[in-house]
Amino acid sequence: MIPTAFPPKEEIARLTARMLLEIGAVNFNTDEPYTLASGLPSPSYIDCRKLISFPRIRATLMDFMTVTVMREAGFEAFDNIAGGETAGIPFAALVAERMALPMTYVRKKPKGYGKNARIEGAMSEGERVLLVEDLTTDGGSKLSFVDAIRDTGASCANTAVIFYYDIFPETEKTLGDHGVALHYLCTWWDVLAEAKAQGVFSDETLNEVESFLKDPRAWQEARKNS
Repeated sequence: MIPTAFPPKEEIARLTARMLLEIGAVNFNTDEPYTLASGLPSPSYIDCRKLISFPRIRATLMDFMTVTVMREAGFEAFDNIAGGETAGIPFAALVAERMALPMTYVRKKPKGYGKNARIEGAMSEGERVLLVEDLTTDGGSKLSFVDAIRDTGASCANTAVIFYYDIFPETEKTLGDHGVALHYLCTWWDVLAEAKAQGVFSDETLNEVESFLKDPRAWQEARKNS
């Protein structure tokens, strides 16, 4: 079923943040910061993979993602939905089901045997592909997936995620320079606002997280040298 009537973007963002908080996907720890893939510290960590274990929330968010993409990119804008290995695969399947479109997935690297393929499933030259992932930080990891899709002769000008960090100013430029538009449901700012409204973390923790979100590079540099 293709959803067509849903709340405005601002309400989708608030509800998405609320759901992520409800299932414990949002983690704040200012005393012992998490280590990001870059090796740099962060007082915040989001685990969107947990969503697959909560059917009601999972279904609602996939409805939100589907309607967001259709509103922003078009109702007949795609021929194929591709998930990025591994976190994007279940979400791509759920969006493809809603949009009644074929689903594929993109490997991070060739599997090293057989056809040595990066694309699994049927993707054809000329198809317009939507890349689905769980989240994006600086947008860099999306470029490899997009290039693998384009190598088949298909086009990929859009990527959709549940969560967008929205704290690194270069992210949308990085994607835009590569010809890719970003669609998302909520950001750290939405989560911070909802966390404040619910009072689920201490004021001290939320203030420190907000300090990080406002200037993550400076916060990381200070922690790295301390």
